[in-house]
Amino acid sequence: PLRESGLVCLSQLDPDHSGSPPSGSQPHWFHTLQVRRLRVQRGRSNSDPLGGNQDQNHFTWKPGLQFGASHSYVSLEKLGEGAYASVYKGISRINGQLVALKVIRMKTEEGLPFTAIREASLLKGLKHANIVVLHDIIHTRESLTFVFEYVQTDLAQYMSQHPGGLHSHNIRIFMFQLLRALCYIHSRRILHRDLKPQNLLISYLGELKMADFGLARSKSIPSQTFSSEVVTLWYRPPDVLLGSTDYSTALDIWGAGCIFIEMLQGAPAFPGDTDVFEQLRKIWTVLGVPSEHSWPGVSQLPNYRPGDRSSLLMGIRLNQLPYKTEDLVQRMLKGVPTDRISAQDSLQHPYFSTLPPPIMHLRDSKTSELIHANTDTR
Repeated sequence: PLRESGLVCLSQLDPDHSGSPPSGSQPHWFHTLQVRRLRVQRGRSNSDPLGGNQDQNHFTWKPGLQFGASHSYVSLEKLGEGAYASVYKGISRINGQLVALKVIRMKTEEGLPFTAIREASLLKGLKHANIVVLHDIIHTRESLTFVFEYVQTDLAQYMSQHPGGLHSHNIRIFMFQLLRALCYIHSRRILHRDLKPQNLLISYLGELKMADFGLARSKSIPSQTFSSEVVTLWYRPPDVLLGSTDYSTALDIWGAGCIFIEMLQGAPAFPGDTDVFEQLRKIWTVLGVPSEHSWPGVSQLPNYRPGDRSSLLMGIRLNQLPYKTEDLVQRMLKGVPTDRISAQDSLQHPYFSTLPPPIMHLRDSKTSELIHANTDTR
């Protein structure tokens, strides 16, 4: 069987590489990843929301076509569907590049979902190699379409293709890129508020791209004006589960820590059900139930219940991990939000000391120049 791709410094592979490998000269790992992608069964689109049903290989693109027009893009297949939007793989007739088309349905009485307006507003101002690029916006009477760069898969699909936990070097590279993105948005006082593997896109080069800013908010830090109904339950921190609306960047750090564990062990860190209290019990099993002594003010939060104070230490759960890995996990998954490590400090953690030094000094716009994928056999 093929081994999950390990990520290495690009200079070890091809110092002259830039962008996608040229046709006919792809390295050996490229074909392997292409085969893996073809195994992912995705439903075909029954209709083209942008007015075309043409095959990718049977149409021509026309330089000079305008942005913001539906006829400038053609959808190829449906990739997924959410509460208010469908996502299609598409192609630009302007330049022939693959794109992802997020088609947001207009609500008859309410108009555009506010989450769509918020996502567009925030993404227009975010320019970072580890954040998905919004290329264009198309507004028609029936829908609003966001045209994003096309990225081959997401972290959830990637982990499902490599059960039992990812290669340790891949985890390090993915976590470094995730924390780079968090450091960038947090420095601009933006919270993502919905970190989960499905919202982290992975390219065949091993680039990680943060996506889906529908729940993101720009805020002054700290603030007490936000809803506790944020973040998918499994990745929601205990302070938010307890009903706190006084949260800040620590909200995203907890989610990143949960994703860290999921990549390490091949299963979610705290897989609860739809009940907030059951989710809290799973967290308390690992961290212990907090008290006023360990977490001043916790007893005043709406969902606080003293309950059983028995605890399994985090070290028992992760006792097979190297010290540096376990230490970073523990610093990210502190129950008290003010005790959690920041994204900026996480990037300086010894866990990342084995990465090539140039990676530590990448400009915001750079990633692929130093990160590449490599596949070998097990």
